Amino acid sequence: MDLNLRDKIVIVTGGAAGIGRATVARFENEGATVLAWDVTTEPKIDVTNREEVEAAVNDVVAKYGRIDVLVNNAGIVRDAQLVKVKDGAIASMMDDATFDAVINVNLKGVFVCTRAVVPHMIRQKSGVILNASSIVGLYGNFGQTNYAATKAGVISFTKTWARELGKYNIRVNAVAPGFIATEMVKAMPEKVLDGMRQHTPLGVMGEPEDIANAYAWLASDAAKFVHGAVLSVDGGLVLGT
Repeated sequence: MDLNLRDKIVIVTGGAAGIGRATVARFENEGATVLAWDVTTEPKIDVTNREEVEAAVNDVVAKYGRIDVLVNNAGIVRDAQLVKVKDGAIASMMDDATFDAVINVNLKGVFVCTRAVVPHMIRQKSGVILNASSIVGLYGNFGQTNYAATKAGVISFTKTWARELGKYNIRVNAVAPGFIATEMVKAMPEKVLDGMRQHTPLGVMGEPEDIANAYAWLASDAAKFVHGAVLSVDGGLVLGT
């Protein structure tokens, strides 16, 4: 299918690795011009830094004249139980720094980037915003108070912005991945990976390209009437939760 993404100007945050890197490649294969923002690339873009983000957005608009798609993919994980008990005693608790770090990148970063891009999309009367949620944002997950909260918050962002921005011909959707075999995940112990596969009705983990394909489709005219949706790309995992 020709998704008609040729010459589109696309920003992908967290575009240096994993799902982000696969998303960059997918859009480039469709002929789009892609700007990969990451803290490990040049130019280095910290999605939590308003000044950096706004300057980068202005640079893109100055060079290309528009921004057609924003993929809010950047995110981090810092897992810990809210309160961990060992031998009947409190062993540890999730500390403020662990909580704040994830909230700052995964939730505030999405807000900062979208706020910077939307005025340009309003002026051009078109645009697509795609947000990275997760199935844990729908169902929670042990040891992920901070991460699950951000991914649930991203769903609320998506539905709120869909209400606010639809009249400007700006579509807003989210993707909720299940277990995806990124480099980081594949480095986990095989016992853990087997558990992920066993919990997924299809019996396998997804690939980063599966999520990238979802983003590309949602950005295209093939999805022109999809707005305010949360697309689970999880091999049926939600059915088994």
